[in-house]
Amino acid sequence: MNLGNKTAIVTGGSRGIGRAICIALAKEGANIVTCYAKGAAAAEETVAMCKEYGVQAVAIQADVAVKEEVDNLFAEALKITGTVEILVNNAGITRDGLVMRMSDEDFNQVIDTNLRGAFYCMRAASKLMMKKRYGRIVTISSVVGVMGNAGQVNYAASKAGVIGMTKSLAKELGSRNVTANAVAPGFITTDMTDALPEAVKEQMAKEIPLARMGQPEDVANAVAFLVSDQASYITGQVLHVDGGMAM
Repeated sequence: MNLGNKTAIVTGGSRGIGRAICIALAKEGANIVTCYAKGAAAAEETVAMCKEYGVQAVAIQADVAVKEEVDNLFAEALKITGTVEILVNNAGITRDGLVMRMSDEDFNQVIDTNLRGAFYCMRAASKLMMKKRYGRIVTISSVVGVMGNAGQVNYAASKAGVIGMTKSLAKELGSRNVTANAVAPGFITTDMTDALPEAVKEQMAKEIPLARMGQPEDVANAVAFLVSDQASYITGQVLHVDGGMAM
């Protein structure tokens, strides 16, 4: 899965799944441009980890929900090698709550970041990749976008939405040798899940056929495969990394 001399934009790479993706792609030789809305120190830690593999890496402050900041992110990425061959839409937020109590703000913030942000990045990347006649776009969805989940109407809508965008993008860009796929993680061990009570985590594990939660690296390895030339004939697909939850 040699990605040498390719430049990858990975949104939301300061921690968790995003950081694992950055490192996995750097291991394969890709230059890494990541962005963060908050947490510059954590993003710089990701950059330092990537540079250990001899690649170029940089972190840019950018809120993917803001078009102008996405445009700046891509402009900075172009300064590295002059093009962007890989885009991983990973940035996402949650604002959980039952629908009857969910505020307009909580709904809109999740849609703006998770769905609109992915759209802005897809649009910017597609222009570059169609011109180059090569590209790999992977968007992180969720098992929640496939199965739904109580208390996450906004999040489920955003993650289902990126699946629809991915399939449409695959049809639009396929003739230009650009693939578009989605990865749908299940319950993954991250800072968010670490804060849950042990009893809750045990119950979550019981719902998974493999009887354990996944690791960020499980998702990152799937992404690394999909952006490689080994996956050049795979497009418009949703790869479930969920221990069998969505069967």
